[in-house]
Amino acid sequence: MYNAFENMKEGKIMNERVKDIIEWIYCIVIALVLALLFRYFIATPTIVKQRSMFPTLQENQRLILNRTFRITKKSPQRGDIITFEAPTKEYSKWEKDQTNPVAVYDNEPKNIVSKFVYYVLEITKKSYIKRVIAIGGDHVKIEDNVIYINDEPLEEEYLKEDVFTESEVFNDFIVPDGYIFAMGDNRTKSTDCRVLGCIPLEKVEGVVCFRFWPFSEFGNID
Repeated sequence: MYNAFENMKEGKIMNERVKDIIEWIYCIVIALVLALLFRYFIATPTIVKQRSMFPTLQENQRLILNRTFRITKKSPQRGDIITFEAPTKEYSKWEKDQTNPVAVYDNEPKNIVSKFVYYVLEITKKSYIKRVIAIGGDHVKIEDNVIYINDEPLEEEYLKEDVFTESEVFNDFIVPDGYIFAMGDNRTKSTDCRVLGCIPLEKVEGVVCFRFWPFSEFGNID
């Protein structure tokens, strides 16, 4: 009788422990899902790893990316600094097609798991950070170190005085609807849409919201 009572007591304690463990696992899973949803649809931190946006951005600076456009469907505008998935091809001047200046993506994940890892967790994903110069429907012409948007010279106060803007590949074209044309502020050190082609909006990952590191430069980015 005593043994049976003790067994029942131990079984009850064990069941309560299992219940507690399941509740903790449930809470952790919910927290992870909410964190992933926030990171994908709202905002996420990122680190500058390239010199292509110098002097506006410098290596190892920390930024916050705004991703609410994935909910609002509001497209990036001229002047916005964005990150986007790196295309898989760089065009040469011999193979350019000014009538079809679009980026190529040949490494699309094939199954649900690989898509989740690549697009949501963003593991092994390569990205670029650039400034939007033109949007869908804009006529872009790069000539004599000047960028013309719809036949009007583009004022770029964010560039250093000794920066030259040249392109032997895409230099006279119309940005297709649903695409953006972006370049780095450090033009001679930037691999950008001049050789990559225009980026489809669905490949844009985020719009730079503000810089949070180093603290001495905390705040919005001009």
